[in-house]
Amino acid sequence: MKKDFYITTPIYYPSAKPHMGHAYSSIVADFFARFKRIQGYDVFFLTGTDEHGQKIQRAAEKRGMDPKSFCDEISKTFFDLSKTLNLSNNDFIRTTEKRHEKSVQYLWNILEKKNEIYLSKYSGWYSVSDEAFYSDDEIELVNDKKVSKTSGSIVEWVEEESFFFKLSKWQEPLLKFYKENPNFILPESRRNEVINFVKSGLKDLSVSRKSFSWGIKVPSNKEHVIYVWLDALTNYLSALNFPDTNNKLYKSFWPATIHLIGKDILRFHAIYWPAFLLAAEIKPPKRVYGHGWILSGEEKMSKSKGNILDPIEIINKYGLDPLRYYLIKEVSFGNDGNISQDKLENCINSDLANNYGNLCQRVISFLEKNLEMKVPNNFEFNIDDKKILDTFNKDFNKLVDSIDSQDINYYVNFIQEQLFASNKYFNDQEPWKKKENKKRLNTILYVSLELIRKISVMLYPIIPNSSLKVLKAFNISEESIDINSIKLHENLKINQKLNKISILFKKIEKND
Repeated sequence: MKKDFYITTPIYYPSAKPHMGHAYSSIVADFFARFKRIQGYDVFFLTGTDEHGQKIQRAAEKRGMDPKSFCDEISKTFFDLSKTLNLSNNDFIRTTEKRHEKSVQYLWNILEKKNEIYLSKYSGWYSVSDEAFYSDDEIELVNDKKVSKTSGSIVEWVEEESFFFKLSKWQEPLLKFYKENPNFILPESRRNEVINFVKSGLKDLSVSRKSFSWGIKVPSNKEHVIYVWLDALTNYLSALNFPDTNNKLYKSFWPATIHLIGKDILRFHAIYWPAFLLAAEIKPPKRVYGHGWILSGEEKMSKSKGNILDPIEIINKYGLDPLRYYLIKEVSFGNDGNISQDKLENCINSDLANNYGNLCQRVISFLEKNLEMKVPNNFEFNIDDKKILDTFNKDFNKLVDSIDSQDINYYVNFIQEQLFASNKYFNDQEPWKKKENKKRLNTILYVSLELIRKISVMLYPIIPNSSLKVLKAFNISEESIDINSIKLHENLKINQKLNKISILFKKIEKND
């Protein structure tokens, strides 16, 4: 019986075109989704766009467009990016869809019936850019303007009639939930941050707005639109056809396995979202992982700062798989990371062109010259052969655990170590000197081919296009990739003819 795995990206706010931070979240989520699929899991991978709120309404007005037409245009750039990044997502949800509106209003009605929502008046600091409310101690004066200490976004004083969610009531239940589910928030630094915030005291949360109209209407009061975060967070349910809790999608995949988000939206996902769900008697997700930012220099990328890195430009210049590999390998997952042209080029030349591409070319070219591209049929492993092959089997459980705990760094470091060891093995064994000893020559080639196969299977979630070129040379289709096969030592079919491969990665000429 297949196990289920449900992973989500944040749904992106389409007030401007996508940047590298959006690409990073999506690529990492795709990495996990692809890994769990080749582990035999039934995977549901969701991404999409969050299209309501005052920020969108103002951006549309600035362009002289109605909000829906504006969203149609900008959301398409995010949809197109999901294709450009070669994401394996099962669904792309938009909060302007009818299925989503139905889910949001249903959840609102549950909360209202359970007396978790009441009508009052809101007065306080609000950031249109963040669509977030801030207390006095969370803002500061910069250049005569009040801004959020965390995001730097300008805040406005707002006073209006509003519906409130009884968030204060859920302070202790949330702390109890965090204690009983210690891995609900990762990494640990984010967990501590959330717990400290909740312990400092929760105030009831304004969950509707009356001052603008672009949003989902409150079912019981059409003068109000539902607060964009209560609206947006519900996408994780509406993609599973909630409120129909008996349908196959919902029954298979809720609660979500992991919400993968940027650290700047941690509070919404780790405090507000579980509080809404607990109040509605719906199980919260199993995990929220708040990763770091992709920085431009030392700053977070934002349209207002004009420091946006365009992933499309980098892909057009260097290719998609090099960008995917660089972001997954070079950014220590959970921490902030930086992207620079120099580091990217070094990564392509060293890891991809030299260590991986060159190994594949050398071994398969040698096979073509000496064994007519056929898998060797007469071999015998010695201690060195068994030792290098057995590394994958010996560390297999650690590798799976690293993925389940979102320790990408361990997984990538293991691949790097095996690439280095495989290149060293081929060099040290000197098959070109063993042509008189047919059995030894065959063994070296068989071991080298198996190492390439194992490494290519492991690289598939990171660089699917490039690794597939190699796996197809072994007559392995995408549908038949199985991570468990890296534990096997004799997986290749004797005498099977392999296919040639073209150059996987071109080295980049660097001017010293």
